[in-house]
Amino acid sequence: MNKIVDEVLRKLENTFLPTTEFPVGLESRVDQVILSIENQSSKVSMVGIWGMGGLGKTTTAKGIYNKIHRKFVHRSFIENIRQTCESDKGYIRLQQQLLSDLFKTKEKIHNIASGTITINKRLSAKKVLIVLDDVTKVQQVKALCGNYKCLGLGSVLIVTTRDAHVLKSLEVDCVCTAKEMDENESLELFSWHAFRNATPRANFSDLSRNVVNYCGGLPLAVEVLGSYLFERTKEEWKSVLSKLEKIPHEEVQEKLKISYDGLTDDTKKAIFLDVCCFFIGKDKDYVTEILNGCGLFAGIGIAVLIERSLLKVEKNNKLGMHDLIRDMGREIVRGSSTNDPGERSRLWFHEDAHSVLTKNTVRTDSIQLKLLIILHKIVFLLMLITSVLGPHLFCFIINF
Repeated sequence: MNKIVDEVLRKLENTFLPTTEFPVGLESRVDQVILSIENQSSKVSMVGIWGMGGLGKTTTAKGIYNKIHRKFVHRSFIENIRQTCESDKGYIRLQQQLLSDLFKTKEKIHNIASGTITINKRLSAKKVLIVLDDVTKVQQVKALCGNYKCLGLGSVLIVTTRDAHVLKSLEVDCVCTAKEMDENESLELFSWHAFRNATPRANFSDLSRNVVNYCGGLPLAVEVLGSYLFERTKEEWKSVLSKLEKIPHEEVQEKLKISYDGLTDDTKKAIFLDVCCFFIGKDKDYVTEILNGCGLFAGIGIAVLIERSLLKVEKNNKLGMHDLIRDMGREIVRGSSTNDPGERSRLWFHEDAHSVLTKNTVRTDSIQLKLLIILHKIVFLLMLITSVLGPHLFCFIINF
């Protein structure tokens, strides 16, 4: 009897997905999404989990899957969709994986279209649980789920993405926005990785809080830096913190840079880098006017950056972004040239700008930098004068 029980338990445990070693704050995030799913239980429920890279969308999705998957005979969790679809025959491999997970059979699929037809037939009216992780295009969902509205009642489809427009296009029932961890959660998660304890060591308390403040509630950064600082001396911690003030951690930057690399054209990338360097905390309409003057089509560009979790509009219509996203953008600018500031396309430290402009070390192909800085200051000055004198008196002075 004991052998039978052990075997049953072993098979049950194998259906759970590995999530994270230290699930700080995970349960509350999982329960929030499950509540949204339960509110749609009488129909096919489609839920999106959206947010910037490193916020734990995949971990949350796995937690949800582990908590509800036993209610479904047919279930599948498809990871790394973006990365797989970029490889040869990636779509077909994902279609085969989905059918194998759901029906425990191997299907011969010759092309994406035939795979979609097969999936439509097999999934029609079936109650299924499907999680699609790291989606970047609507076509990926359609290739894997076909006409998902024809799934059986009670089916649940969960999509994680960095792009809010994907969820709009899919007309999901609910969008759950991934949030940063609060200070207490961040400190606990950091402590587990850095000290293998729920709290910092007494003589590392202040340093730990400094690292956590730098991470800005981003679980990825908290985990990476916590593991990196494990068993290091106080002097090494201080050195790491000093370095982070100028150069982001490579592993964190690589993860965040995926969103930047996914931008479809150079104008959107230019807008992002300009905001990183010059316009954080500036009025959205004011920035749009300046960037439109540079031929960057900022109206749609800024909207896309917001959808891609690279930019946000805060109180009083001010543009903002996560500090680590800002640092990532500035590192792209810094890393695209030599250490000579005069060869960079943008300067944001006033010391560098002063050195370049006074020593005349800027290269010809970087002249756009000076023009953008000058235009920025001129427009700001004109707006200031207008606000003091009034637009009519100002125009009279200019014409005179």
